[in-house]
Amino acid sequence: MSQTPRTGHYARRLITAALTVTVMAGTAGWTVAHEEQAITGPPPGTAAWRSDHSLSGAGRELPDPATASPAEIARFFGRLTDVQRKALVIRHPDVVGNLDGAPLGLRYEANARAIRAAWHKERTSDPKSTPARRYAALLEPGRQILAFDPRGRGQVAEVYGDLATARRTAVIVPGSDIDLDDFDRAGDPYGAPAGMARSLRARMAEDAPATPTAVIAWVGYTTPVGLGPDAATSRLAEAGAPRLDRFLAGLAVTTAATADAPPTVFCHSYGSVVCGLAASAMDRARVSDLVVLGSPGMRADSAEGLRTGARVWAARDRTDWIRRVTGYDFLGLGHGDDPTDPSFGARVVSAESAHGHTGYFAPGTDSLRNFSRIALGDFEAVRCANEDRPDPAPSPAPDCHAGLT
Repeated sequence: MSQTPRTGHYARRLITAALTVTVMAGTAGWTVAHEEQAITGPPPGTAAWRSDHSLSGAGRELPDPATASPAEIARFFGRLTDVQRKALVIRHPDVVGNLDGAPLGLRYEANARAIRAAWHKERTSDPKSTPARRYAALLEPGRQILAFDPRGRGQVAEVYGDLATARRTAVIVPGSDIDLDDFDRAGDPYGAPAGMARSLRARMAEDAPATPTAVIAWVGYTTPVGLGPDAATSRLAEAGAPRLDRFLAGLAVTTAATADAPPTVFCHSYGSVVCGLAASAMDRARVSDLVVLGSPGMRADSAEGLRTGARVWAARDRTDWIRRVTGYDFLGLGHGDDPTDPSFGARVVSAESAHGHTGYFAPGTDSLRNFSRIALGDFEAVRCANEDRPDPAPSPAPDCHAGLT
């Protein structure tokens, strides 16, 4: 009996789901005991912040970090004197450093204080411990830490470039197995957020040396570890999506005055699940372009189904193992259709010369060149996937330039 395209597609999903469950069931990660506990809610130190009424005499109660919008946070700090701002940084570095909407310079200063305190505490118990070394690295001169939360496996965001004056900006959202320890790993630099961000900014500077740029590596959610239910389901992505949404809203408040366009958001691997769930809040005033790479799916059947105003792009190289577990959802496992499939409707770009699941930001790859051009708004120079050498896929990708505005 012949299959219709729809039944064939459904059968392929069932087979893929069965194979993935089989693979995952054979790993140590496929146990409830290894599920990660998502860090949610307001930043550490919020209780002390809420009980601080030092500005009440001036008619300025501190905004609640859990309920105040980034725009409200920005207005609050805009009404303070430099002395009042400095006092809050000293008393509440953990909160100020993580308040989306707060002035960038204050956040850098507050996080430096918070990291230094964490470093001193860790060094007292074990000066050679991994956390102590990580904190010391984050305190190196010139680093601009935009967010820092030592709870759980640790979360951090770092800025490369001058975000306050940048005309073009990008945000990188990583996938599984990324936390404070893996933020800047040397063994796989282009698979770690810091290495991705450095590489992208260097390429943007090469392509447009006269344009001020900044790239942010954002590890602001609890990522899955290894293979298992966390990687195969959207639980952690659902916890991370509101955090990404709030972070991007804060950027819109603090950078809109100098930027030529809203940021481009790059979502790698499981990070694309987070971005997919946050996409409906990504209007063109907040995000210009949404780029997924090595994606297992975005919890949507199509680019249109993301309900985002941002342009949607996708990339995957031929050697990326993720292709074996993308394009299905079954009994809560999997993340939906393949964003690089022509039927999804994303603008599919070339990833020629990229290798494996973590090679997309490596110098010399088509993917890195394309990412730079997208972030810079140089769309005509983007190389589409259909310009690669002949692909064995039965449906070649359409022209990724069509309908660009």
